[in-house]
Amino acid sequence: MARSMTGFARREARGDFGVLIWETRSVNHRYLDMSLRMPEELRSLEGECRERVAALVKRGKLDGQLRFEPALPTESSLKVDDARARAVAAAAARIATAIAQPAPVSPLDVLRWPGVVQEPPLDVAAVGTAALTLLQDTLRDLLAAREREGERTAAVLRERAGQIAGIVKALRGRLKDIQPRLRDKLKARIEELGVQVNPERLEQELVLMVQRLDVVEELDRLESHLAEFESALRQGDAVGRRLDFLMQEFNREANTLGSKSQDAAIIQQVVDLKVLIEQMREQVQNLE
Repeated sequence: MARSMTGFARREARGDFGVLIWETRSVNHRYLDMSLRMPEELRSLEGECRERVAALVKRGKLDGQLRFEPALPTESSLKVDDARARAVAAAAARIATAIAQPAPVSPLDVLRWPGVVQEPPLDVAAVGTAALTLLQDTLRDLLAAREREGERTAAVLRERAGQIAGIVKALRGRLKDIQPRLRDKLKARIEELGVQVNPERLEQELVLMVQRLDVVEELDRLESHLAEFESALRQGDAVGRRLDFLMQEFNREANTLGSKSQDAAIIQQVVDLKVLIEQMREQVQNLE
């Protein structure tokens, strides 16, 4: 199954510690380019997170963000530094005497002062374990999304490959008529010039022209590339680079066909062939 490099996944986990949210998104890129954003209190997890991403994702520009919303302290866990609170209130009262019409200081203002409310220490180990587990689940969702997108891309590629196979078949049928058409064209040109030509020499020239215009080998290689293309798609996983190389080979054969062709119908089919190859190349760029 071919896998796209485009995908998005979001997961969240809730616990006594609060809420964790992982978001990951990826787009096509030549290599794995990873960018992770994490809250400062969980920054120590970044190395492990990077290893887990690299173990599952081989190519693509991946952006990941971890958000952490700590649980609000309960009444029983809320601790107030009474000495600091009294000091803050006293300082506010002293300053108030020096200010005309000072705004009253409420108890909530005092509680908001840094250090007055002593928050329970964060259990980094427990939150970290939950964050890593959540990342693993999020990455599985991301890979599933990339596989679904890869299936859609593979379907488009197979459709284009089928059209290329049809062009190759049509070109083979067209080649059978090349020699008779060349003979008629040469005879008409000779009659137009009003010269006498040795029939044996005419046939020799005709053979040479047919050899120069012979594209059977190019058509054979195109069919071989089509078979290899389908084989690579069936293998799935990280096949983007292999398919990209095959598209270069497709394009090489199409260019040779174009340079050898003098028949207008064949030239038009070669143009159609190049359009299909370019469409496939663009789709292949998004496969891992």
